[in-house]
Amino acid sequence: MRTILAVDDSTEDAALLRMAFEHAGTTCRLSTVDGGEAALAYLQGEGPYADRRKHPFPDLMLLDIQMPGRDGFDVLEWVRAQKADWSRLPIIMLTTSHDLADVKRAYDLGANSFLVKPTGFAEFSGMIANMLAYWLPYNRPARLD
Repeated sequence: MRTILAVDDSTEDAALLRMAFEHAGTTCRLSTVDGGEAALAYLQGEGPYADRRKHPFPDLMLLDIQMPGRDGFDVLEWVRAQKADWSRLPIIMLTTSHDLADVKRAYDLGANSFLVKPTGFAEFSGMIANMLAYWLPYNRPARLD
């Protein structure tokens, strides 16, 4: 089963994302964490995320930008600095930011995609369904373990 890690400090946005995944009818596992520090712990399999059966390394990460502490750019930069296959983890920035400087910075740091969260659930759900339709069945990940 494919695993997607969503990193967002908003519990409301995480709940909407979970509803959009359910609406899309995906069979992938959606794991959510509430910020940059938790994302690093999850990726490293530390603390509450030590059991890789419960918290498998993700096949794809959805990353918000604006979070307290380590923001999405910090997490993106950290992941891309890692060795071997970790640095190849597909990362999609999923954010409310429309700022062109944020778009450029995300791509400069190695983001694979930059998606702006629509305000209406129907449009958001459709965007998530389209994203899942590309990234899960068609995209071939570099991590093949």
